[in-house]
Amino acid sequence: SAHVLLFSRDRAAPGLVHPLWETVDLVPGGERQSPINIRWRDSVYDPGLKPLTISYDPTTCLHVWNNGYSFLVEFEDSTDKSVIEGGPLEHNYRLKQFHFHWGAIDAWGSEHTVDSKCYPAELHLVHWNAVKFENFEDAALEEHGLAVIGVFLKLGKHHKELQKLVDTLPLIKHKDTLVEFGSFDPSCLMPACPDYWTYSGSLTTPPLSESVTWIIKKQPVEVDHDQLEQFRTLLFTSEGEKEKRMVDNFRPLQPLMNRTVRSSFRHDYVLNVQVKPQPSTSQATP
Repeated sequence: SAHVLLFSRDRAAPGLVHPLWETVDLVPGGERQSPINIRWRDSVYDPGLKPLTISYDPTTCLHVWNNGYSFLVEFEDSTDKSVIEGGPLEHNYRLKQFHFHWGAIDAWGSEHTVDSKCYPAELHLVHWNAVKFENFEDAALEEHGLAVIGVFLKLGKHHKELQKLVDTLPLIKHKDTLVEFGSFDPSCLMPACPDYWTYSGSLTTPPLSESVTWIIKKQPVEVDHDQLEQFRTLLFTSEGEKEKRMVDNFRPLQPLMNRTVRSSFRHDYVLNVQVKPQPSTSQATP
């Protein structure tokens, strides 16, 4: 059925679609939808892109909650205490929340892909333009309203700072549960490398508004398998309902249409291609 297609993205289809998507048309007409596959070779180096400046105040962190689709860490955003500026942005943008998308297994889970490579998870730090808009809700619906930093998670060493967050997850196992989570600086979840891609796109959950300047970090951060497994112990369902594990909560790839992905770094594509030919038995990545 079409519903199965929605989440499969050419991989094992996880079955029924999440309720969030039941009312959404499969093709929501827009020309600037997200996520996309970033093609390294097709991205254009833009020497005018500034470095991104991130200044978060750990005391603005409020709580973590299971919203039935992911878990969100929310921030106090009535003043400019936690902001990003520079990069492709004209104004500074305030941090509202961050959340993750992940798969049922380590082979997929990220929303964006790079040269069709999936990562097991992707972090989204969501910011809004408080210069042009009164509140987050208004900004989320308008062009240049939001800036979202995307960070890929890859399997590797244990991430000490992330663990503080992972430790709260048993408390928010069910949908609509919330726990206080004070004093956390999400810049600890950023890779050291400043390089990023940027393009103009949309929210990846309804209302899918084309209000987002995406800033996708080139370098992933490492987390270990057990930390990802903890994400997968969360539930899409409320207490008392038949349990559905919170996995595969990503939107499928959307067409690039006539957009350009810009990079903040010079890249000679040749350096990113393996020089020695692959043996013909090697499996192609999806």
